[in-house]
Amino acid sequence: MAVRLKDIARDLGVSVVTVSKVLRGNKDIGDETRRRVLKRMKELNYQPNMLARGLASGKTYTMGLVVPDLVHPFFAEFAKSLSAVLRESSRALIITSSEEDPEIERQEIRTLLHRGIDVLLIASCQSSLRNFYEIGDDRTPYLLFDRNFPHLAAHFVGSNDVLVGEMATNHLIETGRKRIAHIAGQGTSPAFDRLRGYRNAMIDARLPTPDSYVFTGSRLEETGDKVAAEAIKHFLALPEPPDAIFCYNDLTAIGAIEAVLAAGLRVPEDIAIVGCGNMPYNDYLKVPLSSIDHGTSELGRRAGELALDLVNSPEQPPKNILVPPTLVVRASTRPAVQAT
Repeated sequence: MAVRLKDIARDLGVSVVTVSKVLRGNKDIGDETRRRVLKRMKELNYQPNMLARGLASGKTYTMGLVVPDLVHPFFAEFAKSLSAVLRESSRALIITSSEEDPEIERQEIRTLLHRGIDVLLIASCQSSLRNFYEIGDDRTPYLLFDRNFPHLAAHFVGSNDVLVGEMATNHLIETGRKRIAHIAGQGTSPAFDRLRGYRNAMIDARLPTPDSYVFTGSRLEETGDKVAAEAIKHFLALPEPPDAIFCYNDLTAIGAIEAVLAAGLRVPEDIAIVGCGNMPYNDYLKVPLSSIDHGTSELGRRAGELALDLVNSPEQPPKNILVPPTLVVRASTRPAVQAT
């Protein structure tokens, strides 16, 4: 015989309403009660009838996630952490990719909305704010992650990317570097904000920031290593090449290290390099990469919690959740040797 909610409620001496709230992810249930209910569900291998629940509640118990790149480690780790949170409330996650193409993104959003998802989560590649008002359904709550539109009244979960840029650049300054360049992204809020953080730190340290020290590339999540190779050629051709580079992300930084070594120079002795993302493969590189960790798993967890909250309270005022970054120092940014 199938296990019912009232069976679990009877076993634990709580009401069916309490068990139901735990299943829906409501926040007004104590942690200990939630733990006991989830433990008993697992013991009894309780499988909720999602179709019946959906018909009764008007919900599908599914969330939609649109990312620019399905195979990029950042988005994969984010999705994994997000799924873990949703799984606790017996919710499914549908993941799709925009491939950094605004039209594909719009198509994928329409498809998800037609499936009746309860909440849409999106790292958008759109360049215009108005596109969010054209998704075709003003009833489905949505939240932005990683990529923000500051003038749009929307929920957002992401990193403090201005601080990312400041932390990375200040770290290079503290190691004794004076000519610091930046390989920048293009067209997204993380790209704009990391560049702004870089400039803030350079101005505060009264260091020069010539235009030639900023090399901008597009689609760095996919082609960062190739863009970095072009950037290094550009930097090394300057009358005064940089002695350090802050790269938009780890893939770009890895490409920069490879290009510097291929040019017969040393990392970090000739050029120090710092990335962003702290991807797990960094320790296996020829020169282990210093990187800014923007707390990807935490971003996924916080986004999942907010998404569940939006199911129950879709009309709440927009929340702006920023996860603080941390610096992870490795061999690519050892202090410069001072001349004697």
